Amino acid sequence: MAVQGSSNTTEGHPAGALGRRLALRREELGLSRCQAAERAGMASSYLQYLEEQPTAAPGVSTLLRLAGALETTVLELTGGDVELPPGLGQAAGHPKFTEMTVQECRDLLSSHGVGRLAVPTVSGPEIVPVNYGVLDGAVVFRTAPGTVPSQASGTQVAFEVDRIDAAFSQGWSVLVRGHASTVTDPDSVQRLEEQGYSEPWAGGQRDLWIRIETLSITGRRITV
Repeated sequence: MAVQGSSNTTEGHPAGALGRRLALRREELGLSRCQAAERAGMASSYLQYLEEQPTAAPGVSTLLRLAGALETTVLELTGGDVELPPGLGQAAGHPKFTEMTVQECRDLLSSHGVGRLAVPTVSGPEIVPVNYGVLDGAVVFRTAPGTVPSQASGTQVAFEVDRIDAAFSQGWSVLVRGHASTVTDPDSVQRLEEQGYSEPWAGGQRDLWIRIETLSITGRRITV
């Protein structure tokens, strides 16, 4: 089974920062450009312009309509919160907390992105972000020898992914517990190189693949 990719709901090639955020949020909601434009009460050609033109500078009213249509905030769309931790919004009045099924957890996990890896080290546990993929039900990521993520090999680890929607005070999290090991088989390494979801965001030479075999997977969701 191939490393699963994200859904291809983004038309064109987003160019500017705003365009990339618009397209990404659409993809997270599973909306086509036409659907998102209809929600925002604008022509799909104008939304295409906003997504693909780096110099696009829509007014506040347009940003508010887009934020409402995409169930987010103007701050998030414009990148004003990139240096802030997620979840700055206020708790909702009547939240609902539910445990997710294993299949729901696997579906969300396979959407890929960046997760948090908890690693036992000689100086104590450390938590580091890694961008990852899913192969045959196992979490896989690429790192470099000597780094904190590389110390996961041969140990029991925890791996967590989540999504927080501050605008609506809701979100979900999935927690994987499992055994991490280095992928050494040449055929397996080649398969990962060919089907890997993303290059490591940290850059540099990172050719060490780590695989986390799942022992348990749990998830929680907060809705309004």
